Amino acid sequence: MKKILSVALLLCMVLMMAVPAAVAEKTTVKIGMVTDVGGVNDKSFNQTSWEGLQALAAEDDSFEVNYLESKTDADYQTNISTFVEEGYDLIICVGYMLADATREAAEENPDQLFAIIDDSSIDLPNVACLMFAQEQASYLVGLVAGSVTQTKNVGYVQGMVSDSMNLFGIGYISGVLEVCPDATIQQYNANNFGDSAGGSTAAKNMITNGADVIYHAAGGTGMGVIEACNEEKIWAIGVDTDQSILAPDHVITSAMKRVDVASQDISKAVKDGTFEAGIHMYDLSNGGVDLAPTRDHIPEDVLALVEDAKAAIIAGEKTVPTSVDDVPEFTLDD
Repeated sequence: MKKILSVALLLCMVLMMAVPAAVAEKTTVKIGMVTDVGGVNDKSFNQTSWEGLQALAAEDDSFEVNYLESKTDADYQTNISTFVEEGYDLIICVGYMLADATREAAEENPDQLFAIIDDSSIDLPNVACLMFAQEQASYLVGLVAGSVTQTKNVGYVQGMVSDSMNLFGIGYISGVLEVCPDATIQQYNANNFGDSAGGSTAAKNMITNGADVIYHAAGGTGMGVIEACNEEKIWAIGVDTDQSILAPDHVITSAMKRVDVASQDISKAVKDGTFEAGIHMYDLSNGGVDLAPTRDHIPEDVLALVEDAKAAIIAGEKTVPTSVDDVPEFTLDD
């Protein structure tokens, strides 16, 4: 009996020791996301990035994801530092406006992994630059705008002038002029990604001056553009995510940018030990950009035109311009 009790006790002890060991084998990968001033609920690329991380954590509980919201650009460095101090495995910085803060933090913390969306200027071994061929998606929605305009007068609102942001306008204007070469294209630089009221005012001015389709690449400012288009019953074109939900009757399409997929990809790479610094390009060929899936308002012949253009770009038979010099009609960079 004593021997039996001894064996039972030994088995219990082994089992008790095995439980913590099994738990210890489970590794948590901590991913922190820092928004730009558009905020996490911008209905655009901050929100799409966060939703991608949430979806990743929902399907794989080894990921712990959190975000810190930047109210002003003064918050960028503070938010990044918070995640560094808390030992996050990867810090994703959303938007080129965080480039300086990201570079500084990466230089000071060479063992910390970073990813930045929409900036390719950081050449460091611990920074992955997640880039998108936004000119390609913008070109496609430009084809739509140039095809459906009745007044031959369309608008474009940009959140801020930069090499990266200018690609939206360059692509859009190229698409519009390809199918409507005599179109008037009104352009406005909001110089702000969080000014919905300013976006609304800009859009209403364009509508007063004849625009019947307006595309925005302006984050939270673009919410005002869509609201104004909905009120005035003209077509709006969204950006980054499928924004048809904001005005189902008046958002004809959106230029999709799959920042959710990019955020998931780089997070998985950290977990798998395959993280690579440098530029990661997402374009039409790998599904990184595209027309939004909601296409109910686009005429069939226009959809066919768009699909033909998309196929030509993927095949390398057509190249969308990426330089202001190639599209002199783009005037925001003057």
